[in-house]
Amino acid sequence: MWPITRSPPRKHSLVFLLVTIFPRLTWHIVWEYCTSWLQMGENVFFLVTDFLATPEQVQGTCPEHPSVPLAPCLADEDCPVGEILSHSHGIKTGKCIMFNSTYQTCEIWGWCPVESGSTSRKPQLLESENFTLFIKNSITFPKFNFFKTNTLETLDSTYFKSCRYDALFSPFCPVFRVGDVVEAAGEDFEDLALSGGVVRIQISWDCDLDRPGIECQPCYSFWLQEKGYNFRVLLSPFSRTATHWWKPPGMEARSLFKLFGIRFEILVAGQAGKFSAISTGITLGTGMALLGVVTFLCDLLLLYVDGKAPFYWGKKYEEAKAPKIRGEQERASAPGDHEGPGGSQSQLSPATDSDLTAGKEGLDAGMA
Repeated sequence: MWPITRSPPRKHSLVFLLVTIFPRLTWHIVWEYCTSWLQMGENVFFLVTDFLATPEQVQGTCPEHPSVPLAPCLADEDCPVGEILSHSHGIKTGKCIMFNSTYQTCEIWGWCPVESGSTSRKPQLLESENFTLFIKNSITFPKFNFFKTNTLETLDSTYFKSCRYDALFSPFCPVFRVGDVVEAAGEDFEDLALSGGVVRIQISWDCDLDRPGIECQPCYSFWLQEKGYNFRVLLSPFSRTATHWWKPPGMEARSLFKLFGIRFEILVAGQAGKFSAISTGITLGTGMALLGVVTFLCDLLLLYVDGKAPFYWGKKYEEAKAPKIRGEQERASAPGDHEGPGGSQSQLSPATDSDLTAGKEGLDAGMA
C-alpha cells in the first residue's frame, strides 16, 4: 500500500555578506532564508550558493561587454544600427566606443552598466554549508487506518533546535545540515556550490504494523543526481532576481542578481504490511493448487515427451496380469493322465502296503 505523503520543508539560515562590486561601491547584505532558499515546486527547492550582482542599473546607452560575440569593434561601421546580437544586453546604436583601456565595443541601448560575464572562483555564499533544513513528512496508509509523521514524540520543546541528523547517533532527527547532506551524497560542498548540481533526499517507510506503531520510523538516503549543470535562475516565476525602484526625477532603476546553487529534490516512498488470516488462507490454497498443477505437468512431460518415457512408465506403473478362470484351475489340479517320456500315457494309482514293504527291504539290502 503506497502512502499519502506530505512534506513541506522548512529552512533556517542567516548569512551576513560584505559585497564589493566596483571600487568605492560596497554593499552590506543580510542574506536570510527567504532570499537564499527558492521554492521551485512541490518537494523541490533551490539553495543559492553563489550570485552575480549588477547594481544601480538604469535604461540608457553604454558599451557592450567584450565577452558578447561580435561586440568588439574598430569603427562605427562594425556596429549596424538596430542590430541585436545573440546574448546581447541591448540594441546597437551604431557607435563604436571605448569599454576600457583595452577593448572597444559597440554602444547599445539597454540596462546600463551591463552585467559582467565573469563568475567567482569561490562561492560567495560558502557559509550556506551550515544552513539547516527541517523536513516534516507524514504518511497515511488508508487500508490499515494508520497515520505517522517523521517528527519524534518528545516532551523536550528544545529537541528540534538542538538535534542534527546523523546516520549512526541520531538517525530519526528530521533536521539536516546542508553540508552533511551533500557529503552523504558523496560530493564536496564547495565544488558543488560553485558548479551547481541536483541532490536527492529520499525518505523510505517500511512498516510492520503487527508491531507497535512507534517502531515505524523513516530511513533517509542521499545521492547526487547531477553535477556541473549551470543552475542559473533568470527572472523566472520561482524567483525575482531583479529589484526595481524609481530614482528621481522619475527614472526607473534596478539591481540585477543572477543566482547559482544546488537543487534539492525530496522523494517519499513506503510500504506497510499486517497479518491477515484471510490473505494467508488464500495464499496457502493457491500454493497447494499450484503444486497439483506442477505435478500434473511433470508427469505429462516425463511420460509422453521425454525420450526415456518407457523407463518412467515402468517405474510409475506396475502391469497386472488377468486372473485365471475357476474352471481351468480345477482341471489343472484334478488327477488325470500324464504324458510320459515316450509319449504314452500312464495312469497313477495309490501305493499298497506290499509295495511299501518291498521298497523298505530293497533299501536295507542296498545299505548292507
